[in-house]
Amino acid sequence: MENNDRHPLDETGRYAGYDRIMGSISWLLIALVLLDIKLMGPDERSAMILAIFCFFLLAYNMAARYLILRGTSSRGKTLTDLMIFLLFIVGVSWFTGKATSPFVSLLYLVLMATFLTQRRRVTYFMAGLAISFYVLLSSGEFLGLFASKGDMVGYLLQLFPFLLIAHLGAMLSGEAEHARKEIEKLSLTDEVTGLSNMRNFFHLAEVQEKLAKRYHRPFTICMLDADNLKKINDVHGHFAGTELIRHTARMITQRIRCTDIAARYGGDEFTIMYVEAGKHDIEAAVQRLIAQMRDTPFEHDGKRLMTTLSAGIASYPDDGVDVEDVMARADEAMYVSKRRGKNMVTVYREGMENGDPAEKECPGVADP
Repeated sequence: MENNDRHPLDETGRYAGYDRIMGSISWLLIALVLLDIKLMGPDERSAMILAIFCFFLLAYNMAARYLILRGTSSRGKTLTDLMIFLLFIVGVSWFTGKATSPFVSLLYLVLMATFLTQRRRVTYFMAGLAISFYVLLSSGEFLGLFASKGDMVGYLLQLFPFLLIAHLGAMLSGEAEHARKEIEKLSLTDEVTGLSNMRNFFHLAEVQEKLAKRYHRPFTICMLDADNLKKINDVHGHFAGTELIRHTARMITQRIRCTDIAARYGGDEFTIMYVEAGKHDIEAAVQRLIAQMRDTPFEHDGKRLMTTLSAGIASYPDDGVDVEDVMARADEAMYVSKRRGKNMVTVYREGMENGDPAEKECPGVADP
């Protein structure tokens, strides 16, 4: 089976944007507190403590964005940012009026950022923290409310927006994560076959190419083409041709290792990257795939249809210096298989692109 565990688009790119937003929020929070110190004129002790809070948030932001963690971004780093913001807001609120502080409403900012960047469980956790901190800020009022049931009800109603936002946010977070995964899947896979598309293939192949060059390991590219697509389209219709393409993809998936990478190249052409294997190691495996395809019919509209495959294989470093170079050589070998009579695999050898002498001498016979 094709390896689906290696995710080609890791979270770095997505969280790089969030990282910039977190940096902007840091500067915004610092600016708001400094503005409060300037305009509201708190007592000297409170002003000093607020300035210390601003200094520590500034130091963290500098380290996270410009010094120690510069250029890094991940879900964990974003969660750390949100925890720092939450503690900063609670600390500032404590010295600027507690539950009546104008900064308490910024707790909603942290919750909204959590919905956008974290998963459902983390969202509930952060919402629980926010509610707990709000209760802490309101502790003086809360203790005095036991004497009045009406005041207690009013206090609980103040907590209701936190609970509602937490629940709705967690639900939206789960839906957004599901939608993101679906969109990502569509952007990385071929919609007809479920195999990788070429964008995904080249991303994964680039990683394997770097490993091959670093550790001096071979890899082999196999180009495959379904032989009878045009005929099946003409005789049985395009839906039958689509089923042929799906059938070919299923045969390929059954015959490759979990470490190999298969993709639909386009139309009825497919490509497979066999990692850590030379072309002569892979030739027998491709021959078995071709034999299985030849002997396994597929059904369409109550009819059993047959097809065959033509294949060409080439390897690194024997036949090229990178993935694209090796693919070009494998493609040339595949067209030799086409010209020789189809239903076979041809191993690339030097000079084949200029016309293979063996092709003229032994038509219909694959390379040994």
